Amino acid sequence: MKALAIRKHGALDQVAVLDVPPAAVARGSVRVDLRAAALNHLDLFVIAGIPGIELSMPHVLGADGAGVVSEVADGVNNVSAGDEVVLDPGLGSPDEDGYSLLGEMVPGTFAEQIVVPAENCYPKPASLSWAAAAAFPLVMLTAWRMMVSKAGLRAGEWVLIHGIGGGVSLAALQIARHLGARAIVTSHCEIKRHRAREFGAEHAVDYNHDDGVAAVRACTDGVGVDVVIDNVGEATFGTSIRACRKGGRIITCGATSGPKVLVDVRRVFWRQVSIMGSTMGDSAEFRAMLAVIESGEIVPVTDQVFPLAEGRAALERLETAEQFGKIVLDIDSR
Repeated sequence: MKALAIRKHGALDQVAVLDVPPAAVARGSVRVDLRAAALNHLDLFVIAGIPGIELSMPHVLGADGAGVVSEVADGVNNVSAGDEVVLDPGLGSPDEDGYSLLGEMVPGTFAEQIVVPAENCYPKPASLSWAAAAAFPLVMLTAWRMMVSKAGLRAGEWVLIHGIGGGVSLAALQIARHLGARAIVTSHCEIKRHRAREFGAEHAVDYNHDDGVAAVRACTDGVGVDVVIDNVGEATFGTSIRACRKGGRIITCGATSGPKVLVDVRRVFWRQVSIMGSTMGDSAEFRAMLAVIESGEIVPVTDQVFPLAEGRAALERLETAEQFGKIVLDIDSR
């Protein structure tokens, strides 16, 4: 089968469309003929090489996907051949050791087919295109756990979301509006700030030119925000702490600008700021998030759709961080 894979760790020149053998269907698993798959920053990390993870090469990338079940093994009773499904990218529980994602340590979704545990398959929302169905699982689930389970964001609260335009940040904005919260976003890009306002952000800060903390204080009558969603890391974490109100909550799920941050711990204890880490979500959170998607209250946002053959160009767009919404691969495996 055709798959977008890496020959070895390195840069994007190691990515190519290759012929790889399809996996066998073992008990409790299903084969899905994929129709679309979406890119995540995880793919760039896998290409570069994640410390401590050894992969068998060539390795198929991709965590998000949607398609049609084509083969069902013994012991499966939640899906049948012919079902249209969207995949939960998580393997296991994020609260337990051994948790991983599709495309991280096992072959991923950038392929004509994938074999996954049947429990990772959920009904594709009928109102969504294949591209939209592939676009939401990883980022929306990650943002759902951050906003709902970890932060407990409530209607009327202020939330600061860094790096708007990326998948998790845009999902967080949509969830914030769904919950009735008030959102401030940051981006260096004027177009992304403008589009974020169209999606319900009340204020948009240019972190290259504005004093982010002063802007947040001005928006919140000098108090600061209740919640900060930070998946940027080094470039934003200092601002995140100083922008919090007393008793505020910072939720972090990533470090796209770098993992090492310098923290003035006095601001943390004196203002009683909570800092929480968050990764993906469990099956109960996936079902809760999916119900909101199915209701139409939140609609996944796609940036561009590339054919599988142009997968490297799609990854190049992801690497430049120019996207607003999810970059998707069209995989017509019929």
